[in-house]
Amino acid sequence: MPPADTQKAPAKPPAKRRILSLWFPRLGADRVVRQDPQLAGEPLAIVDTIGNAQVISSLSIEAQHKGLYPGQPVRDAHAMCDRLITRARAPLAEARFLAVLRRWAGKFSPWVAEEGQAGLVVDLTGCAHLFGGEAPLMQVVQQDCHDMGLAVQMGLADTRGAAWALARYAGKDAALPRNGDAIDQEARATRSRAGKRHWTRGGAAPEMPVDGPAPGLRIAPPGRTYAALAPLPIAALRLEADTTAQLARLGLRQVGDLVGQPRAALARRFGRGLVYRMDQALGSAPEPVSPAKPADHFATRLTLPDPIGLAEDMLAGIDRLLPPLCARLDAKSRAIRRLRLEAHRTDHGVEAIEIALARPSTDPPHIRPLLELKLDQIDAGFGIDMLRLEALQTEPVYQTRAVGHLDAGKAVADRLAKTTLLDDLLGRLGARVGMEAITRLHPASSHIPEKTSKVMAAAWSKPHDGAWPAPPGPRPVLLWPPEIVQAPETPALPATFRWRGRTHQLVRGSGPERIAPEWWLDAPEWRTGTRDYWRVTVESGEELWLYFAHGGALSAGWFCQGMFA
Repeated sequence: MPPADTQKAPAKPPAKRRILSLWFPRLGADRVVRQDPQLAGEPLAIVDTIGNAQVISSLSIEAQHKGLYPGQPVRDAHAMCDRLITRARAPLAEARFLAVLRRWAGKFSPWVAEEGQAGLVVDLTGCAHLFGGEAPLMQVVQQDCHDMGLAVQMGLADTRGAAWALARYAGKDAALPRNGDAIDQEARATRSRAGKRHWTRGGAAPEMPVDGPAPGLRIAPPGRTYAALAPLPIAALRLEADTTAQLARLGLRQVGDLVGQPRAALARRFGRGLVYRMDQALGSAPEPVSPAKPADHFATRLTLPDPIGLAEDMLAGIDRLLPPLCARLDAKSRAIRRLRLEAHRTDHGVEAIEIALARPSTDPPHIRPLLELKLDQIDAGFGIDMLRLEALQTEPVYQTRAVGHLDAGKAVADRLAKTTLLDDLLGRLGARVGMEAITRLHPASSHIPEKTSKVMAAAWSKPHDGAWPAPPGPRPVLLWPPEIVQAPETPALPATFRWRGRTHQLVRGSGPERIAPEWWLDAPEWRTGTRDYWRVTVESGEELWLYFAHGGALSAGWFCQGMFA
C-alpha cells in the first residue's frame, strides 16, 4: 500500500490588522443635551476655564453654524451669537460618559481603549465579518450613535495612527500658515530632489499613490495606508502645534510632502518624535491597542431550591454569602464600605437594602448585625428564591505595623477601644438614621468663636487625637448667629437690656474678652469691627454671652451670640 500522505496543510496567514478610530467631536455638548432635551436645537457651548480665561471646549451643531469654534473666548462667542446658551464643563462627567461608550463599543470587538478625552480606538482584526464587512459595521456604529444623539466621525485603516488621522482629517485640505510665509516654489524643488535622492542612494523608492482617497472617505483599504494619508494635512500625524506650524512655513503641508524628505534631516531639525509619528502612522513602529482593565466586581449569590420568607432563613443565607465575599475582597486587599443585599422573589420582584460602614471592613461578624437591622424592610411576598450580596463601594486596605509579644496585648486593647467599638456604634446608628446624619466636631485653628471647630462626617473622618485646644476664655454650650440686643450704644455693660422681646435685668457679669476680626479675610458678619465679649447672668438665671461691637463698616451696638449651660 502506498504510504499515507502526511504532508501538513499550509498554515493560514494571520489576519491583516485593522483599526477603527471613533471620534466624538461634540461629546461635551451632546452629553448635556442628552440630560436636558430642551436644549436640542439651541446654540449650546460648553465652557472650560484655562488659566484665567474662559474658552469654548465643545459646541452643538447649531452653534457651529453660527461660526463659533472650539477654543474661542466666550466673550467673542456671545458677541457673534446673542442667543448662545453656555454650560460649565464637567470633566469627570465626560470621562464617565466616555467610559460608558467604551463598554458600548465592546459589542464590535473585545479590544477597545479610550483615546484622548473624546475618542475610542477599536481593534477590529478578525471581527468585521461578524457584521457583514467593514462598511456595514461602520453603518451600525453610525446608527447606534445617531440613536444615542451623538455626533461621530470614524476612520478605519491598518494602523492606529492612520485610523486616527482619517477620523479627524479625512476630506480636509491642508491650510496655509496664517502669517503667509510659506515657500511653495522652493519646497516643490526640494521635495523633488529629496524624493529622488532617497531611493537613488540605496533606499527603497517611495510608493506614490495613483489615486488619493475621495473627500470624506474614511476607510483605507488594506495595504493602502500611504495612499490614504498622503493628501491629509500634516496635523493628521498627531504632531505638536509648533512642529506643524514650522513644517507649514517650509511648504510641507501634507503627509505626502513629508514622507519623501530625508529622515535624518527631519530628525535633526524637528526631533525624533516627528519621525516616530510617521512610522506609527505608516506601520513601521508598533502601536498596539491596550484595552482598559475591567473594574473589579465583588458579588455573590445563592439560589434557593424552595422559596423562603422568614428572617431566620435570610440570615442563614447571609451567613453563607458573606464569608466567600469577604475572602475575595481580602485576596484583592480591599474592604467593604457600602453593601447591598438583594432578595429576588418568585413573582420576579426584587427587594433590596443597603448598609454603609463607618470603616471599611471584611469581617463577617461585624457586617452581619448591620444587615440584620434592616431585614424587616424586605417584603418576602410569596417567597424569595435567590439572595445576592454586592459590594457597591470598596476601599483599599493596607497592612498594619506588626508588634512584638510584649506590646500585642496593649495594641489589641487600644484597637478595640479606639476603633472597633466606636465603628460598631457608628455602623448601628448609620443603619437606622443614615451615615450622613452622624457628624463629629474637629478643632480648627482660629480665634473666632464660631470657627474654633468644624463639623465633619463621622464615617469619613477620624476622631481627634489628643486634648481639645483650650480657648482663651469661657465658651457657651449653645452658639448661634449674633442677635441684636436693644441697649445703649456704649461699651459699658448695661444694667437693663431687651432681647428676644423680653426685658432682662443684669445680675452679674464678667469680662470683657476682646476679639479682633481676621483682617486677612473679608467676613460679612465681622464688618462691625472689634468685639468685647461679656458673660452675664440675668434675673431669670440664664447665662448669656453678649458682646459690644465697636463698629467698622457697620454701626456699633450690643449683640447676643450664645448661652452657657
